[in-house]
Amino acid sequence: MTITSEVSSDGLQVSIKVHGRFDFTAHQSFREACDRVPRGQANYLIDMSQADYIDSAALGMLLLLREQAGGDSARIRIRGCSQDVQRILEVSKFHKLFDIEEASPV
Repeated sequence: MTITSEVSSDGLQVSIKVHGRFDFTAHQSFREACDRVPRGQANYLIDMSQADYIDSAALGMLLLLREQAGGDSARIRIRGCSQDVQRILEVSKFHKLFDIEEASPV
């Protein structure tokens, strides 16, 4: 598991890329990536194109990010999910809380 992040030069876009398993072991790295800008001021892009697994701890981290980023007014996109990760997000009704973009065809 690896979490990498990048903040745009204007500080308004945080891109977070998840590699491998997105589970509790990613907690600290994910939190640090999310905290790179003041809460409520940025758009977040969570790139899951390299994630092959997501568990309930990761779902909780996404919910916490949403809350800290402004709740219903939060601007968080999740993109590039594999079919398995997409299915978990759908079963968990995350498509009602986040903008989830379809994975690009290979």
